[in-house]
Amino acid sequence: QLQLVESGGGLVQPGGSLRLSCAASGFTLDYYAIYWFRQAPGKEREGVSCISSSGGSTNYADSVKGRFTISRDNAKNMVYLQMNSLKPEDTAVYYCAADRDYYCSAYPAFDYWGQGTQVTVSS
Repeated sequence: QLQLVESGGGLVQPGGSLRLSCAASGFTLDYYAIYWFRQAPGKEREGVSCISSSGGSTNYADSVKGRFTISRDNAKNMVYLQMNSLKPEDTAVYYCAADRDYYCSAYPAFDYWGQGTQVTVSS
C-alpha cells in the first residue's frame, strides 16, 4: 500500500510546541519534494512549508516563518514539521503531500496525500 501518514497532532496551549511527522509507506521519499498544508474550518487550504527532495532547500509561509521548521530524514523515510510558539490561528488539520520533483515548486503535482492530523491550539 502506497501512502503518507501524518502523526503528532493534538491539543496544546498557546506558546506550546508540537512536532508533526509524515511517514511514507510502500515507497521511498528520496525523489519527492514534500509539502505541508493546513486547513481550518471555513478557510481555504494554506501552504505551510516545503522541503526539497534532498533536504537542501526549504520554504515557509510568512505566517509561520521563524516558528516552524521543516526537516527530513530520507534514511528513515520521514519528514517532520517542528511547530513552536503556537498560536490559536495555527489550529487546523495539517496534511503532508509528495511531489515527485527535486525542488519545491509553485505548481506541484502531488502523487500522494496524507489523511491529516488535527492540531488545536487553545487555552
